[in-house]
Amino acid sequence: MESNRDYIDRLNLCMNRIDGLYYMAARKMGIKDNALALFYVLNDGKLHTQKEICDEWLIPRTTINTIVKECADKGYLVMDSHEHTKEKQIRLTGEGKAYVDRLFCNLYKAEENAMDKTMREYSPELLKGLEAFTNHLIEEFQKEIFDKGGNEK
Repeated sequence: MESNRDYIDRLNLCMNRIDGLYYMAARKMGIKDNALALFYVLNDGKLHTQKEICDEWLIPRTTINTIVKECADKGYLVMDSHEHTKEKQIRLTGEGKAYVDRLFCNLYKAEENAMDKTMREYSPELLKGLEAFTNHLIEEFQKEIFDKGGNEK
């Protein structure tokens, strides 16, 4: 019977392999991996602020700021002021949307095919479990690591 440690090790291996796949895909597409993440977020059609992206995707603010500036200079996105906040909302331009749609065509196809195969073998409960684990992990990291201020010996 496997222990929690075995499950965690297997999960970490899967997460690292998935991260590596997206990193390699971004390089193959000719963009930075964090630009891929930014385009991924913005391609949902909703408005997002840099702060929201940093908080949700755990990407450093300076990294997102640099990528946003680079993409804005290329005409792929714009930052709109919102009247009730200092934070600017980011959205893809028409050119940016067309670029991302071309860029992500094969990526989305690969993801959809992989998810179809996975859902035929398992169920949406797999994702609910992963989301629950993620939320519990955030909670426990906060309590055991972040609130304690570092390593305890």
